[in-house]
Amino acid sequence: MRHEPGVAAESCLGVADTGIWSDLDDKVQIALPAVTADRVSATVDGKKRLLVLSIDGFPRKSYPLTGPSMLAVGMHTLALRPGDRAELAPLLSAERTTSVPAQTKKNADADRDGIPDALDILIGAKKTVLNADAYTEGYVTIPFPLGDVPREMGVCTDVVIRAVRNAGVDLQKALYDDIKRAPKAYPMVKGRANPHIDQRRVKTLLPYFVRHWEAHTPRFDDPEDPLRPGDVIFMDTFPSKAGPDHIGILSDRLDDQGLPLVINNWTVGTVTAEMDLLTFVPVLHRFRLPGS
Repeated sequence: MRHEPGVAAESCLGVADTGIWSDLDDKVQIALPAVTADRVSATVDGKKRLLVLSIDGFPRKSYPLTGPSMLAVGMHTLALRPGDRAELAPLLSAERTTSVPAQTKKNADADRDGIPDALDILIGAKKTVLNADAYTEGYVTIPFPLGDVPREMGVCTDVVIRAVRNAGVDLQKALYDDIKRAPKAYPMVKGRANPHIDQRRVKTLLPYFVRHWEAHTPRFDDPEDPLRPGDVIFMDTFPSKAGPDHIGILSDRLDDQGLPLVINNWTVGTVTAEMDLLTFVPVLHRFRLPGS
């Protein structure tokens, strides 16, 4: 990523959202890839005091507009932190920097914090990495709605539940309601929907994502449908068994081959982390929250 010389990058994203674990807000960092200015656009939300940068039209990073370093971009004067100003100065242009419309699509920002859902999901996933909960199997009775197991524990599905909740979407309740609405779509659920465990099972989550999220190609090399940070992927760690058995979220960070790392909680003895999985674990499905 190009950066003005002599100015250190900011150590954290610096944006507080309305999602999970606010104690980690000041520790989240997101990396921008090397990109030319013609692929960059930005929206300025004066009310939220926030700038959202997009690459090829997809939101990639948010910046607080509460800093001491001013940057004039067309009609906008941006109050940035020094490191953010150094990062943005080579990228922003007047014709590609706009104000947030007075009315935005509700499903583009479910929790109304000014951060687009796809970016909010990525931020939530990065928080799960910082939290580093230990892989812990077992049935746990949890509240409903907005229930969660204790944050020091989790499995692969909890990474997704927490990350999506950071965007204002409660998978626990959404899945529970969908099972009640369309029980035949969930043949693996015997009897009534169970909000303590259904959303924590990969095979039970899959029909919900198929029914309600945008499906994208699981291929890694489709220029018409590129991998995006925050995408949810279903993986097959045991090809001898039918269907996916693992789930994770694509990171903003890349491996040595240029593929995204996967934010996930892998297995017993591990903690939630960004891992190089795409090179050896088959991806069967990839989804994105509608409207993001």
